[in-house]
Amino acid sequence: MSANSINWAAIDNDPRFQRLHTKKAAFLTWLMVLSTAYYFLLPIGAAYFQDLYRTKVFGVVNFGILFALSQFVVAWAIAGFYTMKAKEYDAMAQELIDDAQKIGAR
Repeated sequence: MSANSINWAAIDNDPRFQRLHTKKAAFLTWLMVLSTAYYFLLPIGAAYFQDLYRTKVFGVVNFGILFALSQFVVAWAIAGFYTMKAKEYDAMAQELIDDAQKIGAR
């Protein structure tokens, strides 16, 4: 299939592409807001809730250290969640790829 033979405007106007784009953009926006908010909780909490962040959990480990380390866990969880969700978007995209020639001919 040649890139010149594909009608990209028709694909862009296809309701399946519009649905894919809308769903993925909404999901990524929500994911970005969630991850950014969680990221900024660390410096905001350290600045405004110092007593909480100094609270000893065990030994020399305090809440602030645990919260900072949780950033890594949350980042991996978000990546895993995106990976699972991306399979749905990949299936939708594959359907469009399979029909790319037919979409332009309609």
